[in-house]
Amino acid sequence: MAQDYNFVHSCIRVLDLEKSIEFYQQALGLEVDRRRDFPEYEFTLVYLKSSTGDFELELTYNYDRQEPYTIGDGYSHLAVTVADLEASYQRHQELGYEVGDINSLEGEAGGGYYFLTDPDGYRTEIIQK
Repeated sequence: MAQDYNFVHSCIRVLDLEKSIEFYQQALGLEVDRRRDFPEYEFTLVYLKSSTGDFELELTYNYDRQEPYTIGDGYSHLAVTVADLEASYQRHQELGYEVGDINSLEGEAGGGYYFLTDPDGYRTEIIQK
C-alpha cells in the first residue's frame, strides 16, 4: 500500500540567528511560527513559514559555533514563486541583498528566475509564478 508523504520543513544551520531571521522576514516575508530553545544541548530551533502554505524553514542555531558552515557541493537551493519577478528583484537589490541575474530557460514561456543568497550563503531561487 502506497503512503502519502507531506513535506513539512527543511533545515539549515545558521551562524547568526537574529540576522538570519531578519533576512527571511524582509526578503521573503516569512514569519516566526515557533521557537524552541534547548540550552541544555546548546542549540535553538526557529521555524519560519509563509502565510500561504504549511511548509516551514527550520533555522538551527548552535550556541558555540564560531566558523561559518560549509554548505558543500551537494546542496543547491530552496525555491519559491512570486507574482511579479521584476518587482521582487528590484526590492531585493534595493535592500542590498546578494542577487544573481534574472534568467530564463530556453523554451520557457513567460517564466524567469533569479537566485537570492542569505547571510550564510544558502540560495533561494525566486521563480516567476
